[in-house]
Amino acid sequence: MADARWNTDLVSAPRTLGDAVIAEARGEIDLHNSPELRAALLGIFAKSVPKRLILNLSQVPYMDSSALAVLVEALQKLRPSGGRLMLVGLQPRVRGLLEIARLDTIFVLAANEQQALAL
Repeated sequence: MADARWNTDLVSAPRTLGDAVIAEARGEIDLHNSPELRAALLGIFAKSVPKRLILNLSQVPYMDSSALAVLVEALQKLRPSGGRLMLVGLQPRVRGLLEIARLDTIFVLAANEQQALAL
């Protein structure tokens, strides 16, 4: 049965694989739609806090500081239970933003979902 919260163009319905929950985002994420990303991630945490949250960003060409704030908030929710936020498939512009903000040191970055699952 589909959850109405996942009928969105921004974030796919999450899927579970072992101790990981995987979701995919697509499109630009900015001040106007970052609340939608936040709601989707909080929806995942409402069910349970995963050991690994893998967020595939391969279809995200741009994100702004509001999107980064959502990712940091998600990481803060994961850390108390030893969970990790893994960002995969980063496009150059998004990777550059993470590096400029020095957030590439706090998130686990992987080339793809398979690599993240192997970590």
